[in-house]
Amino acid sequence: MFRVENISKSLGPFSLDEVSFRCAAGDYFVILGRSGAGKTLLLEIMAGIRSPDAGALILDQRDITSLRIQNRGVGLVFQDQAVFPHMSVAANLAFPLKRKGWGRSYIRRRIHQLAQTTGLEHLLDRFPSTLSGGEVQRAVLARTLASEPRLLLLDEPLNSLDVQYKRELQTLLSHLNQQGQTIIHVTHDYQEASALASKVAVMENGRIQQQGPLPEVFRNPASSFVAEFVGIRNFFRGNVENPPGGDHKIFRIRGSSLFFILPSHVPNSVASITLEAKNILLSRSRPDTSALNNFKGRVQQVIPASLGMEVVVDVGVTLAVLVTRESLSRLNVRKDQQVWVSFKASSINVGSSVGPDPV
Repeated sequence: MFRVENISKSLGPFSLDEVSFRCAAGDYFVILGRSGAGKTLLLEIMAGIRSPDAGALILDQRDITSLRIQNRGVGLVFQDQAVFPHMSVAANLAFPLKRKGWGRSYIRRRIHQLAQTTGLEHLLDRFPSTLSGGEVQRAVLARTLASEPRLLLLDEPLNSLDVQYKRELQTLLSHLNQQGQTIIHVTHDYQEASALASKVAVMENGRIQQQGPLPEVFRNPASSFVAEFVGIRNFFRGNVENPPGGDHKIFRIRGSSLFFILPSHVPNSVASITLEAKNILLSRSRPDTSALNNFKGRVQQVIPASLGMEVVVDVGVTLAVLVTRESLSRLNVRKDQQVWVSFKASSINVGSSVGPDPV
């Protein structure tokens, strides 16, 4: 439905470098990246605010690369885009429809539809100065939807909202997508992507580092950068080996440290693994467990995390372990203490490696 083909753009010292991806009709496509990665520049090119130096944009088999923004069939919501302060919500929604020359009866029906969709029915007569941040953002979104864009572009739409309004707008965006609206959403927050995306692309320094369906990218990151960005703390490259007579394969890191992994379809080769921090057991003494991976290590850090506490343990490689605050207090774990970590072979997710061979 929408293709970005080898888009390049130099802007001062920064440049987008041959960015390409495809967004199918009905996708919720999230572009993830830190500030300065090039997300907003790419969005502006897709919207028609800036022209690329090279490449093409194809929407519904139509080349829109050189078209003006109003002729593209694209709607754009910026993070800080405001409604017209001197107009009521209803007048704001009517504005793009009047510019297109629609009659009064159609405009009234369309405003009613948009208000129902976005939950603005009780706010149509209000002025922006009397609205909350979340209500203003819904009004901006409704105004953008008024012209029925084939593709909706969102630039950090949840960034400035508090938790309640962020949750409400997430629900609204998900509902719009379920009703068939194709959405491309740029953000720095991987948790937004987890809540909304069907597909993701991770950007860094003007390039897409990895893209694909959300579960694939989040479970099998292609690099340590992608792994860290999507919240995976335990990512390693190494070599998969099949020891003679063994029931399990071995994943060897840096030539010495090793983990036991399941004898899956993964061939003997260079690969990467991820291990969720919540799937690692932490104890003060060697655990009585059937898990094959048991290591004694030293605590490097104890860090607050969104779902508990993260304990960073050096076992030859660094492992991040997620525990509850209650467990941490009960174990009385502190920096520089010796502890044991254990995890099952089945907890390790093995993927192919796209980076340089491990040392």
